[in-house]
Amino acid sequence: MTSSLAVADHGLPAESMGLIWCAPFAAILLSLAVMPLLFPKLWHRHYGKLIIGYCLLYIIPGASSFGMDVVSHEILHVMLSEYMPFTILIASLFITTGGIHLTANWFGTPKSNTLILLTGTFIASIIGTTGASMLLIRPLIRANAWRKHTVHTIIIFIFLVANIGGSLTPLGDPPLFLGFLEGVPFFWPAVNMFLPMLLLSVCILAVYYGLDYYFYKKETEESPYKSSQTTGGIRFQGRRNFYFLGGIIGGVLLSGFWHPGISFDFFGVEIQIENLVRDAILLLMSLMSLVTTNSKTRESNHFSWDPLLEVMKIFFGIFITVSPVIAILKAGHDGALSHFMEMVTKDGAPYNPAYFWLTGVFSSFLDNAPTYYVFFYMAGGNVTELTTTLSTTLTAISTGAVFMGAVTYIGNAPNFMIKSISERHGIKMPSFFGYMAWSFVILIPLFLLTAFVFF
Repeated sequence: MTSSLAVADHGLPAESMGLIWCAPFAAILLSLAVMPLLFPKLWHRHYGKLIIGYCLLYIIPGASSFGMDVVSHEILHVMLSEYMPFTILIASLFITTGGIHLTANWFGTPKSNTLILLTGTFIASIIGTTGASMLLIRPLIRANAWRKHTVHTIIIFIFLVANIGGSLTPLGDPPLFLGFLEGVPFFWPAVNMFLPMLLLSVCILAVYYGLDYYFYKKETEESPYKSSQTTGGIRFQGRRNFYFLGGIIGGVLLSGFWHPGISFDFFGVEIQIENLVRDAILLLMSLMSLVTTNSKTRESNHFSWDPLLEVMKIFFGIFITVSPVIAILKAGHDGALSHFMEMVTKDGAPYNPAYFWLTGVFSSFLDNAPTYYVFFYMAGGNVTELTTTLSTTLTAISTGAVFMGAVTYIGNAPNFMIKSISERHGIKMPSFFGYMAWSFVILIPLFLLTAFVFF
């Protein structure tokens, strides 16, 4: 997956671009935060049109200032090299896991909920945060359908399963996959990120168990667990989708290990054959899942295309309008955001706490894959050095990108999908700022602890 940062090499004059070019992206963020809260009907009916409008706020002035050829090339590069692979990966995991209907004797008790969260955290590095989230979010919602107090469970699920759990392999989260493509060894994240991930996961699970126990005691309806005589283990419908999930994982791994040196030029955009083969495999797995899975299995999951379409529309706007922001960041000390660049060095050496926090803050509001890419190359971009003598610096960048994707709904694509699915099951999720209140109270103190212990 090639970062949109490359647009800066094709004509965007990042050094001379002012902060005004960040305005369309800021407008999307503001709309995501405010519009669903103040104008919910208007937003849900017309958010796609608003997203297009914000894109035009960048495209039209950009074409006027830099030339239509520069802007059109930039958009084509972003769409082909980043947005389409991103969408194909997200969609393939959404479709295949949506064809797996998991049933078990879970009744929404603090113990069973904590077990689900632990399971999701563990498998997120194997099948990706999107795959783990889509596999487990619906069973979790069903298990807690009898309860009034469920929002905290969904929020912690986003923290752990949709973000922090994807820390141990390049399959887990897009930033780590991008590092893998840049030459970071496959098992490097597992070796270097395991302890920070373990510390955060244990602390969050402990906080969650206490919260859920408190809310569980406040439920007025009796738990089905107390009256249930049902026995038995976990049962799956649509098991063949596990083979398709394996095919998706294999396709992603193939694009990382296989580099035949063959590429194609499409209107000035270089596309490697391994990426084409990967995307073709993912699309084939998705098609086979749709064709071979019994429709009743998807109906049992209340499968709907709406969450995927919502993510595709919103991230379409994000990928386009974030391009000038990322280009300015890449300009480093010569760009309008140069004061951020000065914060990551101290006495001529990388300042790891700053790398952790700045990568994390930008990953919370920008796409975390190109943000990882920016700070990866700010730290030198030498894979051998970053995985040996500067291993702590790369760990700070990696953990910041992966962990702090949990701070906002838009920090990572599964966050928004989980929110959308939960709302379609009748759970009233917090607003953009309401969710951030939860993440600030729970996560920020733990991030401070992580920075103190490891960086």
